[in-house]
Order: sequence, then structure tokens, then C-alpha cells
Amino acid sequence: MELRLLIVEDDALLAEAAADYFTGKGWSVEEAEDGIQALERLETQSYHLILLDVMIPGVNGFDVCRRIRKDCDVPVIFITARVMEEDMLNGYALGADDYVTKPFSLPVLYAKAMALTGRVQGINAFVELGGLKADIRSRSVQKGGEIIPLPPKEYEMLLFLMQNPGRVYSREQLLIRFWGYDFDGNERVVDNHIKKLRKAIGSCGCTIETVRKFGYRLSTENGNP
Repeated sequence: MELRLLIVEDDALLAEAAADYFTGKGWSVEEAEDGIQALERLETQSYHLILLDVMIPGVNGFDVCRRIRKDCDVPVIFITARVMEEDMLNGYALGADDYVTKPFSLPVLYAKAMALTGRVQGINAFVELGGLKADIRSRSVQKGGEIIPLPPKEYEMLLFLMQNPGRVYSREQLLIRFWGYDFDGNERVVDNHIKKLRKAIGSCGCTIETVRKFGYRLSTENGNP
């Protein structure tokens, strides 16, 4: 299985060195030179690891990490030029998994990366329900052997529902889980994503059902989880 890495770093030489090293180890690597570009990539792509510079243009690394954690739990390693306890504690509070300081050893960075992604490799790799099959390692969902193109947020929502078949979740529960307590919008955003998921999965042997005046559940068409 090919692991996918996103490097968010405005130092072109450093980003190139890291990209070459990971590519040489068999990873698929993409780069973003600022926070805005990183967030744009994350709207349409899923990754197994993100290397994230703290001091990047546009949107800083802390804010990018905060946005990432509203959508998914992909491992994040912060890259920083300064070692300050306050910054490290802030990063961990936002959901970062580890830190490396510049200049850093590429073999050590790679070892950290493998330790983090190894946690994903150690869990049950597939979840199947009806005609859907979610591959947790590649962060993809298949129907009839064909991959369904899903943005990261919708992948996370569908995987969660597949892992908890038959259980009813309120709009508020889904909103908090996938958008966080401090989300400015309303519960309609949940309805909109469910609508997109229904269109994406189509007829597949399972259905995202609406539980009137409450929320949603994922069930097989015969009524059993």
C-alpha cells in the first residue's frame, strides 16, 4: 500500500529534501508552500501523514492544524525553527502528534513518521456494510470494487456511520463530532453533507436513514445493521 504525505513548508530546499527522502521510501508526496494551499489540498485529498511548518505564510501552522482536526485525525508532525515550551504545548493542545526542530535528521523524521502511521496499519484495515467497503489504510470507500470519490469530511462521516451501523446519531452529535464545539454554523451543514453522501453511495445495499426530528443512522436495506 502506498502511503500519502503532505509537506506544508515554505522553505523550498527543505521541502524538496524531505520529499525526495520519503519518495525514495515508496511514499507518494505532495507539497504546499503556505497554509491556504494546504487547506485547499485537504478539501479534496486524504493523507496518511502531514508535515506542517509552524511559521508558514497565509494561514499559520497552528490554525491549519486546528482546521485539520475539525475534519479528521490524520497524524500531524509540526516542523519548527524555535523550541519554546509554550508553542509545543499549544501545538499538542490543537491535536499535533509530534514535533521536529530545524535542522532535523531525515532518518529520525522518517522513524517518527513510521511510528505514527504504524498505529493506523495495526488496526482492522477494512469495514464492510452492505455493498460498501471502507479501506482505513488508504482512506477510501469502494462500491462494487470501484472507489467512490469522497472529500475528507464525508469520508470521515461515512466511515463513522459504517463503524456504528444501526445506531442513531442526532444532528447535534454529528455536528460536534465533525465540526467541533466552536463551529459557527448550524445543523443544516450536517443535512447537506448527508445529502451528498447519499448521492455518492447511491444504491449499495445500505441506506442513510433519516430519523424524524432527531438525526440519522446507517442500516442495511433488510433493516439489520
